[in-house]
Amino acid sequence: MEKDRINTCPFLRRGTRVSPLVKMETNLMQQLTVGLDERSYPIWIGNGILAELPCALQAVSFPNRVSLITNTTVAEFYAEQTVQTLASAGFRVSVVRLPDGEEYKTLDTLAHLYDTLIEQRFDRHDGLLALGGGVIGDLVGFAAATYLRGIPFAQIPTTLLAQVDSSVGGKTGVNHPQGKNLIGAFYQPRHVHIDVGLLATLPDREFAAGLAEVVKYGVIADADFFSWLEQHRQLLVGKDSRALVEAVMKSCQIKANVVENDEKEQGLRAILNLGHTFGHAIETLAGYGVIRHGEAVAIGMVLAARTSCEMGLCSRQDVDRISQLLVTLNLPVQIPDFTAAEYAAVMSLDKKVKGGEVRLVLNHGIGVARMHRLDDPQGLMSRLLHPIMPTDKT
Repeated sequence: MEKDRINTCPFLRRGTRVSPLVKMETNLMQQLTVGLDERSYPIWIGNGILAELPCALQAVSFPNRVSLITNTTVAEFYAEQTVQTLASAGFRVSVVRLPDGEEYKTLDTLAHLYDTLIEQRFDRHDGLLALGGGVIGDLVGFAAATYLRGIPFAQIPTTLLAQVDSSVGGKTGVNHPQGKNLIGAFYQPRHVHIDVGLLATLPDREFAAGLAEVVKYGVIADADFFSWLEQHRQLLVGKDSRALVEAVMKSCQIKANVVENDEKEQGLRAILNLGHTFGHAIETLAGYGVIRHGEAVAIGMVLAARTSCEMGLCSRQDVDRISQLLVTLNLPVQIPDFTAAEYAAVMSLDKKVKGGEVRLVLNHGIGVARMHRLDDPQGLMSRLLHPIMPTDKT
């Protein structure tokens, strides 16, 4: 029963509003809000704040009965701790462990999740918690959007990629053999709880993949942030907690600003896909899970920047800065050796295709990005695979 819940938030018991900057024992916790009228929700960002999850859920009147959905890898580190934290605050928690990997982001896995919720008699007054990376977040979000035509869910991202990208903005879905995220829905969470301390158990390759999306935000929207990343790249690679909180907060703020102005990607939000048209093609051709999403996006950003340079939208120096920053963050920048025809065929299935025309997000220098129509995808890929770069007079 709701009345059995223990309120663990002193500032909520006093009846005050949640402060945007709450002093924690381990670090400062930042709070952002994604402003979408009645679908608005907070993002809490800090170091060592998993213990504050019950407080955060209570602040948004989240259901008392929850299913904590995670994968087998994350469960070993954080499932028991999360369950105990929630149970001590009066939440009733069941746990669902799904296989780990992009290859399980499928309709079959989704069907298994539906079966489990039905067997456990979950109803519209219960909620789902996504504890994991982007695969878990997307799967759980889509399940929440479609189970009983919509139940509440919250995101607890455990990878840097999910913390700065997929957990914010309400994109949910699963992959299809013909393309990534072709089946899904826009469905906003009630809350996003980002603890950078959870990144301590993240493999280095996965951590680096997340940094690609952080770089993306600087390229598309904030030249000063891009410069900050150049200056603090060693701290970021070393997982310095304060640098991570700052980078995650800035990334989430940029994404929140974009989502608030274009929730369902009718225009502005498309800039968040810089590098993704190329990146999704690389992931599809290589096979899901072979190349990490962030790695593919890193390669895609360099390809987009080279395309921009070819079109006179940015300088060779801009291309070099983007490429060098990615390399120093331990990310790949070399395009895999598939044919131009193979790339063009997969790019034609991209979600940004409109009226049969492939559209591509390109950077204008550093700090601005816009959508452009791509007249000859195969010709472009031929030039990118076999470059003859012109002399840059910029």
